[in-house]
Amino acid sequence: PRPSLSLHPSQGLSLGDTVTLRCHLPQPAAWVELCQDGLLRSYKDMDKHQVMAEFSLVCVKLEDAMKYWCQYWVLEPPGVSEKSVPIELVVTDHRYSPPNISMNQEKIVEVGTNVTIQCCNQGYGGIIFLHKDGHSAPVQHQDPRGGGTATFILVAVTPADSGTYRCSYRPKASLFVSSPLGDSVTLEVTSTPARPGAELVSRGNLVVAVVRGCAAVLIFGLGVFFVIDARSLWIRRDESLGGEGI
Repeated sequence: PRPSLSLHPSQGLSLGDTVTLRCHLPQPAAWVELCQDGLLRSYKDMDKHQVMAEFSLVCVKLEDAMKYWCQYWVLEPPGVSEKSVPIELVVTDHRYSPPNISMNQEKIVEVGTNVTIQCCNQGYGGIIFLHKDGHSAPVQHQDPRGGGTATFILVAVTPADSGTYRCSYRPKASLFVSSPLGDSVTLEVTSTPARPGAELVSRGNLVVAVVRGCAAVLIFGLGVFFVIDARSLWIRRDESLGGEGI
């Protein structure tokens, strides 16, 4: 079975930093090889209890920025595993200018709106990436061939699209080198407001309900008054008849 390879840290790596590549094994192995763009970069002898090999790259340089994968060897029966899925080691080179970013809508938009975000890579060419704070991977990317501006469209946004967005780019000459993240724009998506006139209708309904309530109270009060008045009239009549009988 093939192993898997991971980077630590997985993002935000700059020239001069240290990164660790971890090869995770599905079974014990005799040794593990780390390959860099098709060439053997390093290897480690393993014991029967180890299921992970670590390779550290200290003071990362431009020539370290490329694809990596790992594989392992076993002795019984002798053989070599499949290669892991390759991963890209991308480093940030602060000599490149950060990209510009702009948003064609207001910062606060309603649910269902299409939002357009544009990023300009200062004319370096290559691929432009749209990042959202809190996400480890870019949310979109684009290769604006023949131009240095990428147009990203967030279709029918929902509250989940609210957040802070930034851009970066990988220059055409160095596809494993990234520019620093540029300035940010913040998007807030709100629920659809009530339709025009809905508030007036609501107030009208409230007035009608109050009037109906007052009318019901008035009718009930009049009913009670007439009952009491009628009863009083009958009592006086009975008393009057009783007096005549005596």
